Amino acid sequence: MEYFDHNAIKNFSKLYRLNMINSITGYKSANMIGSRSNSGIENLAIFSSITHLGSNPPLLSFILRPNTVPRHTYKNLKENEVFTVNHVAFNQLEDAHHTSAKYDEGISEFDQTGLTPLYKNNFYAPFVKDSPVQLGCRYRNEYYIKENGCVFIVASIEHIFIKKELLKDDGWVNLEDGSVMTINGLDGYALPKLQKRLEYARPNKILNS
Repeated sequence: MEYFDHNAIKNFSKLYRLNMINSITGYKSANMIGSRSNSGIENLAIFSSITHLGSNPPLLSFILRPNTVPRHTYKNLKENEVFTVNHVAFNQLEDAHHTSAKYDEGISEFDQTGLTPLYKNNFYAPFVKDSPVQLGCRYRNEYYIKENGCVFIVASIEHIFIKKELLKDDGWVNLEDGSVMTINGLDGYALPKLQKRLEYARPNKILNS
């Protein structure tokens, strides 16, 4: 195995360290966050840091990078407190990745890609049409991370839209059936394949293979 100590990591070139550190934590979720300014400008950005915080109440979180430059997603959710989370399907991959480009605030990523905004249930923020899983969320709290200046966002899940064929009888969502992508590092995308579901693990009980 290759080994790198603290000094070696510190002396990596910026790009090498960026690629390595973003890859070594494993596969991450691929989601597009949709938001809308008070003036009506739609914004769409791909994120790889969204994770669930709990089911009762239903909460999720994500990380925003330091506000040393304009962050349109952050500005919009602070203005009106709502946003959407949209899973990236295989056929949306290139357009979803393009939403990471740095457009000016007055330019909507929807207009620069083949992705289509969709409004439902009088929710202010746009969903992404044809995304297999779509969540309407409300901003609840944020925590400043002093070590690197990032912001940890906490939100409640208030609306859930799932393609019918993904939803199973026990509430489990089979993302493979929706060709939902994952992210490896900053720019590597993978299409996961489900191996099996296992029952809840209990002490002194070996699961049957």
